[in-house]
Amino acid sequence: MDSIGIAEIKRSISTIINRVTFGRERIILTSRGKPKAALVSIEDLQKLEAMEKTYTPPSRAQRKAALAMAQAVREMTLARRGGIPFSNVAEDLRKLREERDLELTGMR
Repeated sequence: MDSIGIAEIKRSISTIINRVTFGRERIILTSRGKPKAALVSIEDLQKLEAMEKTYTPPSRAQRKAALAMAQAVREMTLARRGGIPFSNVAEDLRKLREERDLELTGMR
């Protein structure tokens, strides 16, 4: 999927709309490098709207059941590991980032 800045859209809107309409492209519109919106064909829009009509978010009970299942899987996995706890992934990533930053700055 292409990304195009708002300034470019202003200069060549006809060409871009034809790419979406006839080329079946989906184009992300950016402003200052950040995605802001998307251009999609009418066909894609209709599909999205149809999906919205049929989508039902999970109920509170379904979310609680999913969490309970995840907890059960975690406990089974922990038992298989002989009680060895899982590492704290967030902490591991923080440490790796610190090491990388030190290497990049030449401090290590």
